[in-house]
Amino acid sequence: MKAIDKVAVGFDGSHDSRAALLWAARLAAPTGATLKVVHAVGLLEHARPSGQENPYGDVRALAAGAGMDPSGVEWLEVDGNPCSALLRMISAPHSVDLIVVGTRGAGAHSGSLLGSTSLELVEHSSIPVVVVPRQEP
Repeated sequence: MKAIDKVAVGFDGSHDSRAALLWAARLAAPTGATLKVVHAVGLLEHARPSGQENPYGDVRALAAGAGMDPSGVEWLEVDGNPCSALLRMISAPHSVDLIVVGTRGAGAHSGSLLGSTSLELVEHSSIPVVVVPRQEP
């Protein structure tokens, strides 16, 4: 089995994506793995004011709070829907070894156990996917 050197985590600012970020950071911290925090960007998000790098706060500080070296955290805004953005992380130049997501994101409706992104990732990914269970706020 190959060591985990690069982890992609889906992040949309929701409570579940924060739980996924913390879980991924706790996994990556002891091994020195790189954490690629992936935010899928739609057309409307391209219209936000320039100079605002990360609209959801400092993900590096969240990861550091979970024991991760902040220099090993990379914020990536990727065009497209969340599933396609995360699946593209599998290929070069990113070549991640693992994808981590929360059970539901900001657009989820309340009746489902897993969000559509989680289900689609598990179905189409060629690498392991971890779906972090819902955490109570």
